[in-house]
Amino acid sequence: MTDFLFPPEPPTGLVVQGEAQLYPVRRIFCVGRNYAAHAAEMGNTVDREAPFYFTKSLSAVVPSGAELPYPPGTQDLHHEVELAFALGAPLFRASRAEAAEAVYAYGVALDMTRRDLQAQAKDKRRPWDLSKDFEGSAVFAPMLPAENFGEVGPQKIWLDVNGVRRQEAALSDMIHDVAGIAAHLSGYYHLGPGDVILTGTPAGVGAVGQGDRLEGGIDGLEPVRLTITAPE
Repeated sequence: MTDFLFPPEPPTGLVVQGEAQLYPVRRIFCVGRNYAAHAAEMGNTVDREAPFYFTKSLSAVVPSGAELPYPPGTQDLHHEVELAFALGAPLFRASRAEAAEAVYAYGVALDMTRRDLQAQAKDKRRPWDLSKDFEGSAVFAPMLPAENFGEVGPQKIWLDVNGVRRQEAALSDMIHDVAGIAAHLSGYYHLGPGDVILTGTPAGVGAVGQGDRLEGGIDGLEPVRLTITAPE
């Protein structure tokens, strides 16, 4: 048995509806600017050639219903509701058909963003890590097995803050679809069980603050909920 200098972090898992066991998370990939209207609202041109990605650490993962202390280092925390999918089979240099078959489950997620830090990074052509990868920045509702969700297409995706609608679109509005994203990403990584991918957010992102209650949903999936609390 391997000894460690200090106790390693426990495994991170996601709830899957109908399963007694958790889905173990290995890596989290996120797609940027995957809805044309969101790209436009952020002042970016739409790139339809290929998706691009950023990542989040396992320490970012929290379950739906969590309370997130307003994170340090920002004055402009934004919400982004997204469709997430989890893989259940190995993928490497896969075709679209192979990628579609490898999807194990779908769920609703929040990609919380320190928008002011992201803007600073963009201005200086620096990575987005400080703006995207922080504790509690990836919030996951219980996942639904793919066979119970069906084809991704006209389902509505939405987010409310304190009961007021902020974001709303259809999953069919995504520039790059689930199979295309997974197949493309498999050209750069040996993907497999434990890999979770967030597919981008529609237009309507905005700031949230202490006391705000967020609820996001996708037709056919359990909603994701988050409350913003006082800074630590």
